[in-house]
Amino acid sequence: MTLTRRFFVLGALGLPGCTALNSLNQAALPRDTYELQPVAIAEQRARSSRTLLVLEPTAPAAIATDRILIKQTPLSVTYLPDARWSDEVPQMLQSVLIESLAASGGLGFVGLQGSGPVPDTVLLTRIDAFEVEQQPDGAFQVRVSCDLTMLRDRDQRVLGTRRFAGSMPVVNDQADTIARAFQRLLDGLLPDAVAWVLARAA
Repeated sequence: MTLTRRFFVLGALGLPGCTALNSLNQAALPRDTYELQPVAIAEQRARSSRTLLVLEPTAPAAIATDRILIKQTPLSVTYLPDARWSDEVPQMLQSVLIESLAASGGLGFVGLQGSGPVPDTVLLTRIDAFEVEQQPDGAFQVRVSCDLTMLRDRDQRVLGTRRFAGSMPVVNDQADTIARAFQRLLDGLLPDAVAWVLARAA
């Protein structure tokens, strides 16, 4: 498992007012940046000529951000103050899916909307959870839940829908520990997701 970690500091701008000053102080804080990696999947023996379009996943507003979401209770939402993802979660997961599917070697082409040939099939993804949950006993776990739907492009026929979900405990609320737990969780979920997509794209 590899995990890319980058550092950056947002530049400061002189803005008037107390509210602007508070925003400036928050923006000036350095945040570690984490990027989840595609899963390494053994290449398929027979490459298909089929083409697949992976649309950008949909997600609730609390998830559709580059911040690392923390749920201390079912009704409260906050974010890690000193860390962020390398992209907004839907775009990051879209890239991970595309790269994992391409690495499998089971498709002639897999890519974004507007790139490559007319697709034979389309992959839709709905993200329902991509978060850190604090348990009643104070322990933490990362949780991911996504619904994948495959469509045949020419007539929009649904070829199948399946939920891929899981959770993994983390020993503390440190950003590096959390990011690595997300990576391990995806390393377990993505092989099944890729196999399921390839079976319906054939």
